[in-house]
Amino acid sequence: MQGNASNGNGSEASATQQLPTNKDNTPYLTTNQGTRVYNNDHSLTVGPRGPILMEDFHLIEKLQQFDREKTPERVVHARGVTAKGYFEVTHDISHLTSAAFLNGVGSKTEVATRFSLVTHGRDSPEGLRDVRGFATKFYTSEGNWDLVGNNIPVFFIRDGFKFPDLVHALRPNPANNIQEAWRFLDFLSFHPESAHMMTWLAGMEGIAADYRHLEGYGVNTFTLVNAEGKSTYVKFHWRPKLGAKFMTDDEAQSTGEFQMRHSHATHDLYNAIADGNFPQYDFYIQTLDPKDEYTLEFDPLDCTKVWPEEDFPLQPVGTMTLDRNVDNFHNESEQIAFSPAVTIGGIGLSNDKVLQSRALSYADTQRYRIGTNYQMLPINAPKCPFHNSHENGAMNFMEKTGQVNYWPSTLESVETSPEGKEAHTVSKQEVSGQRVKQDIPEEKQNDFKQAGERFRKMGVRERGQLVFTLSNWMADPKCTSEIRHRWLDIWEQVDGGLAAALKAALAGQKPLQAIKEGKLGGHPDKMGASKA
Repeated sequence: MQGNASNGNGSEASATQQLPTNKDNTPYLTTNQGTRVYNNDHSLTVGPRGPILMEDFHLIEKLQQFDREKTPERVVHARGVTAKGYFEVTHDISHLTSAAFLNGVGSKTEVATRFSLVTHGRDSPEGLRDVRGFATKFYTSEGNWDLVGNNIPVFFIRDGFKFPDLVHALRPNPANNIQEAWRFLDFLSFHPESAHMMTWLAGMEGIAADYRHLEGYGVNTFTLVNAEGKSTYVKFHWRPKLGAKFMTDDEAQSTGEFQMRHSHATHDLYNAIADGNFPQYDFYIQTLDPKDEYTLEFDPLDCTKVWPEEDFPLQPVGTMTLDRNVDNFHNESEQIAFSPAVTIGGIGLSNDKVLQSRALSYADTQRYRIGTNYQMLPINAPKCPFHNSHENGAMNFMEKTGQVNYWPSTLESVETSPEGKEAHTVSKQEVSGQRVKQDIPEEKQNDFKQAGERFRKMGVRERGQLVFTLSNWMADPKCTSEIRHRWLDIWEQVDGGLAAALKAALAGQKPLQAIKEGKLGGHPDKMGASKA
């Protein structure tokens, strides 16, 4: 694959100039082949009432094109919308990373950001209780960088091996195509590390008000590498300048009903940008020296945990401004493709098992969904020159000339980057150990502490929302007593007060509406007094 700087033999490539565009539209209708259409109202038939003739190429082209005009739906993050803009550095972090676009206050980089719902289908309502995706593609001078995250800082599991089962459990029942709470409660009851994530999803943060008020997190732990080759663990954060906003279940339902649409968040984002009210998001990092990772009471590479901000303060880096809507939804939102494996020098992965799995899976699903050459599409292609020997494949529209499509060659002078740059393209941390299939060390699992601390910091209304949602899920008629007992045991280890409130709700001792309003009984400060 090559960019538009050179076609490999020194001459200017014209591939980008060959792309079809509606700016070249003729004043008359044509087929896809460019032949004129003289009748766009009727099929070619034997007489006005006779059968259609198979020689009507225009009819066949029109129907077959229509039959194939939908890109296969994403397995996750199917419901989403994209906006474009730029990222500007406000604080130089060249001491942490050699990535050029992050070095130098005032440096600007073009971006495209896609907001999404994780679990539900492409046409699902945007007011559903679900994790929101927050993925940004940075078109840097050194290549693209994809930061693919969510609006919740933790995840359900800490090993990507379980990801297919997790998604199956969250998606609709294969027997009736209905999403049922008992299914994901059943699966997650075997994964107590999910308790932390459940306090977010079932809490106030479970239904985001819209995308302009959406927080974003990289979720996984990444690695920054500076020009000297020093590695630093990093967590990425987005904070909307407008502040974060959420909805209760009733508010979400009334929003959809009042607006008579399932797309209130897309509508809100699109109109705000069109009206010149450009949403902005501040970008922060948390850092950790790898030599200190074993001193913590949890594993910093475990994505079911947060790094406490009192111990790892947020450090400002820059601000993203979204100032342009997409020109074509299908081309720039349906076909935009992200992968955590898309990195640049100075930013790398860590040994986080979920991140490692995502690095393989994301790019693979895009090649299945969009095609082998999905990275050639304008929304996915880098803005900087690029050059490699990737060849052919379905729908390859790159114009390439010359006889050499391999490397190295005596006939072509293309070189790799200087050896000195290699020192800061990837982390040089040593890795050793036996081949095993097992969880992280038990002493580092610590599955309940952060969930309990989070619950005890909640206000009464927040606790009420959490108990209301969890008890509703557990009251699913198909949720067996065994599943309920497994979860009550988990919540007992998280916080005894939370478990007691759930038991009361399930026994009908607390009206669900009262629980929802935070009327849990007793003094709110004593709620959750017991600790795991």
